[in-house]
Amino acid sequence: MTRRLPVSPSPAPLEEYAARFDDLFRARAQREGFRRYLEGLLLPAERNKTLTALANTEPVAGAQRREAQSLQWFLSESGWDQKEVNGRRLELLVEDPATAPDEGGVLVIDEHGDRKWGKKTAHVGKQWLGNIGKTENGVVSVSSLWADEGVYYPLEVEPYTPAHHFEGGKTDPRFRTKLKIASELVELAMEKEVPFRAVVADSFYGEDREFKRSLGGLGVAYVLSLKKSHCWWHVEGTVGALWQAAEAAGWRDAEEPGEWTKVVRHFRDGHREDWWALEVEAGPYGTERTKRALVVTPEPARLPDLATWYLTTNLPAPGSARETEEALASASVAEVVKLYGLRMWVEQSYKQVKHALGWSGYQVRSDSAIRRHWQLVCLAFSFCWWAYGRLPTDKEPTERLEDDLPGEQAGRGKKETSPGVLAGGLESGEGVAGAVGDAVALLEGVYRSAPAGGAKSAARSVVLGKRDLPLCPLTTNYR
Repeated sequence: MTRRLPVSPSPAPLEEYAARFDDLFRARAQREGFRRYLEGLLLPAERNKTLTALANTEPVAGAQRREAQSLQWFLSESGWDQKEVNGRRLELLVEDPATAPDEGGVLVIDEHGDRKWGKKTAHVGKQWLGNIGKTENGVVSVSSLWADEGVYYPLEVEPYTPAHHFEGGKTDPRFRTKLKIASELVELAMEKEVPFRAVVADSFYGEDREFKRSLGGLGVAYVLSLKKSHCWWHVEGTVGALWQAAEAAGWRDAEEPGEWTKVVRHFRDGHREDWWALEVEAGPYGTERTKRALVVTPEPARLPDLATWYLTTNLPAPGSARETEEALASASVAEVVKLYGLRMWVEQSYKQVKHALGWSGYQVRSDSAIRRHWQLVCLAFSFCWWAYGRLPTDKEPTERLEDDLPGEQAGRGKKETSPGVLAGGLESGEGVAGAVGDAVALLEGVYRSAPAGGAKSAARSVVLGKRDLPLCPLTTNYR
């Protein structure tokens, strides 16, 4: 067997992580490009993540330098399979007890859009970009994400291709709506036997009957959001919308809540809030029907738009006839609220990490190059969770996380680790520009959203040089 030529190693622990993928890259130049690309993605959040910035060269003239050209080749021309790389990424997450998915988590379906100019880029078109709240020229992706109270990461991502890219338009057999892509991502998660309690998504998916039917046909539970304006046919003078059901629920105050039920929500900074949930018994919804609907809010008297959830689920209600008739386990009002609360990983930390790691920073046009860039961003993000628990802490390895985790998470991240894993390999060169130091800052931001409090001091203990490192703008997640 031909001996493989060595490559310039990445700073530890990134090198240890990258080495897990080496067998998927046949050529030395591929392994080299893989490391340099990840290093560039982990540079400070305020830097652009274009190819020249990833290569640490000047934006215009620097595009012709060898460093930038090699990354361009690696992304656009080199013969490696992004599906194999993503599969290995997920294998590493599943193998680690701290990140392995279980039946208590949720499968989040979400979409993300970014402005892109011109007409030659694959999947580009004038379309609704939800994260900026307007119709613009851009590229939209639909992704599946696994999440529980302690960890979250992307599983798969697929681009949405507007109809004008196909000769037959919307009638072309290759055309897929975002809802169709979402259904396929759920099916793919089931094929790969990824465990989850329910699919959760926003009102774009919750308002679509076919999407809900497809989930029901797969035997999958869901907790989906509905629009405030969601209504149904009703006799005049009866309740015909969720907000009307909320107004008719008899709320006066916390002492006289009427039909409202108190739900205590636990936030990651340690505080708790009393929210209120209403199980709607009107129209097509009810505890004895195939679909339930809930209104969840911190203020039943006002129903503030930005803080009120209108939800639907096919999970049976405890004590109902459906509880014994269906394969899906029943879910209390509190559990339904908790499951949908896990979608906040997408609304907060995950999207911000996407921006920090340069999700939209690609300057390539082909479908394969765009997909490769997205997979490498997912891989850089997963590296943070892979390194989670491998940083030195003030505690002994055998007691590291047990005391830091809230009750239901206790024992999840406990593992035997070497406290000196970051001792060597931290020197930075011209092409690295302190990537590991800034990755540690990124890790600290992720740790602030994770359940382990002891990791923060560990992250601060590993810094390149004497300069302060920027923290990624991650907010505290909650459930």
